[in-house]
Amino acid sequence: MGLPAIVSAGDKVLSLGEKTNVILDGNTGRLTVEPDESEITTATQKQEEDAKWRRKAQASADEPAITIDGHRVEIAANIGGLEDAQKAIESGAEAVGLLRTEFLFLGRMNPPSEEEQFKVYRGIAEAMQNRPVIVRTLDVGGDKPLSYIKMAEESNPFLGERGIRLCLNRPELLQEQIRAILRAEEYGSLRIMFPMVSDFQELMAARKIVKEMEQTLGISGVQIGIMIEVPSAALMADVLAEYVDFFSIGTNDLTQYTLAMDRMHPKLAGKSDGLHPAVLRLIDRTVVAAHEKGKWVGVCGELGADPQAIPILVGLGVDELSVTVPAVPTVKAQVRGIKISESRSLAQKALKCATSKEVRNLTN
Repeated sequence: MGLPAIVSAGDKVLSLGEKTNVILDGNTGRLTVEPDESEITTATQKQEEDAKWRRKAQASADEPAITIDGHRVEIAANIGGLEDAQKAIESGAEAVGLLRTEFLFLGRMNPPSEEEQFKVYRGIAEAMQNRPVIVRTLDVGGDKPLSYIKMAEESNPFLGERGIRLCLNRPELLQEQIRAILRAEEYGSLRIMFPMVSDFQELMAARKIVKEMEQTLGISGVQIGIMIEVPSAALMADVLAEYVDFFSIGTNDLTQYTLAMDRMHPKLAGKSDGLHPAVLRLIDRTVVAAHEKGKWVGVCGELGADPQAIPILVGLGVDELSVTVPAVPTVKAQVRGIKISESRSLAQKALKCATSKEVRNLTN
């Protein structure tokens, strides 16, 4: 929504009295309570500079993101509905790198019908005017329950039945969604992406359903990809790459699972950093494996819009950055201001760091 925000700040924020003066910095995740005049002046100047930068970026939003030395990076948008798709076009998005389909399934007593899904996917495909749209299949689980799906109570839902695991255990749900996507594909350029794939068998089972639905509908050639969100998928990327058309790295969950830190935990959120060298090494491994098989790699997590992360991700060879709609113009503008040669050198230095703080210091 273009609003600065901080999450997992802890209980102390509840003790702040009404009308307390604060500075909320959504870039650093810092809340300054009762700032002095100097801090207020500095924050105001930053606001003005940021607004000026955003206006300048928006003015050139339709231009491609090509580095100073001629390397192009596709900048896409993460969306959650038709209205977002329309805004993505206005922001200069070259594609939809992640269509979250959960909005169709949550907050209701019955699952959406195939026809209802088809109409929504068709509308988004048409709105994007033949730009690629990556449709992520239903990604829910114990942490995002559906009232019409009975699930056993799980002590740790993030390690339980979620994402592709849930859908493979309820194939009729996945089949219906795949049919709706395939039917809508002719109205644009839709691609299918499976979430939370952790091993080879899950990928092959999901692929089989797509192929069966394609045969039923007399359709073929729809691109299939998976999200790289767990370390096992990144480590097996060379094997998985044979059977997909692309990877999209979900850095939020990849960071959470790699560091064993809940990014919503108030005491750990500050340490859960996607620029941790361990996460970067998994990203690097994924990109190398994909490129060796002639496949492309995107990043659709929060890291893709992090100004300090962008040159490192580009340097690692990430082909696409998919970010929130308001961030599209500024990410494109930043890419235009870097050199791929310098980014590659920076990325190699980052891979050799011991901590995320060291990595971030490289870009200061």
